[in-house]
Amino acid sequence: MQFEREEKPPWSVVPTRVKEAVAQALSAPVVRATRSYGGYAPSATFRLTLADGGRAFIKATFPLPEDSAVRWSLDREEVVYRRLGNVIQPWAPDYIGSVHADGWHALLLELVDGPSVLPWTGAKAMRALQSYATFHASTLGRPLPRWLSRTQHRDFSVFWHRIASAEFAIDRLAALAGLRASEARDWLRTHVGILSRAERVLRRAPEPHALLHFDTRSDNVRLQGTSLRIFDWPFASVGPAEFDVAAFVQSIEAEGGPSANTALGWYESALPLRRDVLIGSVAGIAGYFADRAPRSAPPGLPRLRSVQRRQLKASLGWAARVLEVPEPAWLSAVPS
Repeated sequence: MQFEREEKPPWSVVPTRVKEAVAQALSAPVVRATRSYGGYAPSATFRLTLADGGRAFIKATFPLPEDSAVRWSLDREEVVYRRLGNVIQPWAPDYIGSVHADGWHALLLELVDGPSVLPWTGAKAMRALQSYATFHASTLGRPLPRWLSRTQHRDFSVFWHRIASAEFAIDRLAALAGLRASEARDWLRTHVGILSRAERVLRRAPEPHALLHFDTRSDNVRLQGTSLRIFDWPFASVGPAEFDVAAFVQSIEAEGGPSANTALGWYESALPLRRDVLIGSVAGIAGYFADRAPRSAPPGLPRLRSVQRRQLKASLGWAARVLEVPEPAWLSAVPS
């Protein structure tokens, strides 16, 4: 599978005042800045080499055109690094500091070495999932700060209900299958009720809960030996670990890696899951992509819908398997 990369601003366009503030915060001038790619938002991300031989990573936001659909979340992410450092270590990179200048906001972080996890292999997925289970186990049932959301996962309990209720929503989703739209429409009308009932479990998923990263996918992680290092923390919240791992493993399958069920087995070798909450999570995540994938591309995020169509295919196929309903074979006609 070929993976595109998003546009990223080069170091040459970073304002001088920002560069000077970065050098001051790092106690050394930057002698080399290499763009780091990943995700589908246009944030400025660089691997820095310093005059004293040190290294760091910078992630920055900057002023955007008025018509851009990009919504920066770096303020929230900085709060997580500042206030949860002792909880998210050693999975998260060390937080060094931040810079605000000329409309730019930059986070300075530990540079975590290691290549991209893509392409996924069984060996890499096994190490990632077992380390991910250790991350969740470290906070499972523990007291966590009250400022963290306890309800974010519940937002995924309503998408199939909305699709079933809204006029033409099933038709719009089925249209993704092109010449197999009629087959898709029949499958969705037959099974949308089952999916809707399954997703409702997320409204009342019982404790114990854990700290959730809520956005774990290949461009937000690196592997260092058997340790998973996780980046991009603006959506951190408290909720069922089943939701976090369901989202991660379906993304692995969507990117050509091992199946979601196979990857889940590696996670459960370290931390068992509750079947009903897992099924509700799988259905809810599939509902989210079913809601998003048919939409037009938002300004400034041209690759977003392509990524979401791939994840629709992985997550809805998995939902059908765990709910023991007929395979949605029409998904093979949905373009990636």
